[in-house]
Amino acid sequence: MAGKPVRILAIESSCDETAAAVVEDGETVLSSVVASQLITHGKYGGVVPELASREHLRAIVPVVREALEIAHTTLGSVDAIAVTVGPGLVGSLLVGLTYAKSLSFASGRPLIAVNHIEGHIHSVILEARRVSTPVALPALALVVSGGHTHLFEVRENFAYRLLGKTRDDAAGEAFDKVAKLLGFGYPGGPIIDSLAPHGDASAVRFTFARMKGNALDFSFSGLKTAVLRWVEARPMEAEIAVRRAFLRQHPQPSTEEWLALTPPPTLGLLASFQRAVITELLTRAAAAAESFRAHALIIAGGVACNTGLRAAAKLAHLPYPVYFPSPGLSTDNAAMIGAAAFPKLARGEFAALDIAAQANLTLA
Repeated sequence: MAGKPVRILAIESSCDETAAAVVEDGETVLSSVVASQLITHGKYGGVVPELASREHLRAIVPVVREALEIAHTTLGSVDAIAVTVGPGLVGSLLVGLTYAKSLSFASGRPLIAVNHIEGHIHSVILEARRVSTPVALPALALVVSGGHTHLFEVRENFAYRLLGKTRDDAAGEAFDKVAKLLGFGYPGGPIIDSLAPHGDASAVRFTFARMKGNALDFSFSGLKTAVLRWVEARPMEAEIAVRRAFLRQHPQPSTEEWLALTPPPTLGLLASFQRAVITELLTRAAAAAESFRAHALIIAGGVACNTGLRAAAKLAHLPYPVYFPSPGLSTDNAAMIGAAAFPKLARGEFAALDIAAQANLTLA
């Protein structure tokens, strides 16, 4: 591999995005193609596993082909094939893993199994390397998405130590459930984020869970329940019904349309809820970083797109740099899988062709 660029074809299919990318030397994204299933699942208010698997089957071949074409390369020209092996929906994982195995067998290229959560961490590592500002280790990684809310210490050679995790809902899942309760669409996180700046974030006072045992663990079920109680205490049935009816006729309303259907008290609820989630995330992240004197904070995963979270992290004036991935690398994608596979390729950490999908795979 010395003397020539190292290219990895990466495949990601852990949930509801079929993605493929070609990544060079662990930092240059030659292509990144994502086929979204948002429209398929939107009308159900969440991901339907059986439908997700079916959509992956339809998309996997053209997505991989397009990624190779955009990168102006071929299967025979890449050095390895990387694929997400877990965690995720087992049916979705199997589609990407099976196809990656077939490509590895047909081409003779080694197969590299990647943990989806590690991929999110490497979405930041990739971009930091690309602009010559590498993340100083040890670092704290807050991986926060619809399925994950974890705190990891990231050590040299990308060894990981789990410091805290959610005991119930992931942060992104809490956003989605609150949005669904109030008659907004799926996914709920982007909708709440777009409406929160128009509300009074001090309108509703939320209390935070006091965690017994590990103080760095998260809990968002209490916030979700508090929103439910707030709604039940008010005559909101008609307001919510109007939004749901509008959503059936207009599958992807604009922020302006949502604002027209959302009175100030509800906007205040959304703003207060978002601020509560952000406060919970950053408070525990800061405590975790202090526990081992982290040199940097990585915030990755789909919720890293949240503009309120990004602004709050900046305003916190933490004593170490905070790294976010660009929006395109925050949500599920294959470029992050290719980046995470690069050090594994250098170490010769290859997977056998009989490796199984692991829906509950842990990183540490």
